[in-house]
Amino acid sequence: MAQLLKADRNVRSVVKSNSYSVTRHNVHPRLQRIELAPHVIATFLDKVGSIDVQNLEYVPYLRFCLADTLVKCAGPSFHDVIIKTIFDRLTGGFTIGLCGITDDASDYVKFGTAIGHLLGSANHDAMSNAYYARFVVKHTDDSDSYLRQAYRLFTLHTDGTFVDEQTDWLLMMKFSELNAKGGESRLLHLDDWEERDAYASSELANIDFEYKAPGSKNVNDTVQRPLLFENKFGLCASFIDQFVQPKTIREATFLNAFSQSLEESEGTKEVPLPPGELIVLNNHFWLHGRAPFEQNKSLHRELMRQRGVFSGAIEHRIAC
Repeated sequence: MAQLLKADRNVRSVVKSNSYSVTRHNVHPRLQRIELAPHVIATFLDKVGSIDVQNLEYVPYLRFCLADTLVKCAGPSFHDVIIKTIFDRLTGGFTIGLCGITDDASDYVKFGTAIGHLLGSANHDAMSNAYYARFVVKHTDDSDSYLRQAYRLFTLHTDGTFVDEQTDWLLMMKFSELNAKGGESRLLHLDDWEERDAYASSELANIDFEYKAPGSKNVNDTVQRPLLFENKFGLCASFIDQFVQPKTIREATFLNAFSQSLEESEGTKEVPLPPGELIVLNNHFWLHGRAPFEQNKSLHRELMRQRGVFSGAIEHRIAC
């Protein structure tokens, strides 16, 4: 596995244009760091200034119009870079931000929406009853999942395990952060997990497990999914320890060992994300979580989440 990762590093190249640059992320060797030129961001925000967030929530096609405007500002090759990065098994993820040009939450929603919709439509987020969710992590919390619990390790998982909709991509954007130490994003690419092949060969990794969400998710579905499976991206994962429902002691002990193996992987990296920046991951072969924060009664962090499916047009573009 270490040799594979070394080879992966060698295939990366730097891309620079007048509109954007692409380099290797300075913390995670698989992630790409995409930077838009400040004039591109400023032009984009100016062109979409008349669109308010309620417009985006009520009119789905406007979300794709934002993506189209961003491409027109950055150039068509920018769209190609986004697609190829997310579809490339060796990378499958990138960070990008607004370069400190704005700290307006509405601008953050518009920018994140444009980036996500370069890949496809966003799924409905039942937790917020919109196509995106904004949530705050603070000192106290009485929720029924790890999402808002600041001082607990948020274990490695994939998104969309407990919903019927397919979840191909995941976007997380940091809006604000005060008095926060710790809480870095924990990321593990499936190919960097040392025990991946051993677990993939297990019978229990390939059977359907039942997933059911707690009340805060506003989802009543019960979904059946295997932990590991093959698709066009190769070996993929679908797992979250909080919502998987084993039926036997054997299944429970296997799930516990599976999760512990992921958590102990040296392939997991803690990636900081400043306010105004976002990360996008291919949800098929990346797992993510969060390191615990250090206790602080004034802790405040606000994040936005979007997740969705790849559009047929994107799939065709890659095939060509």
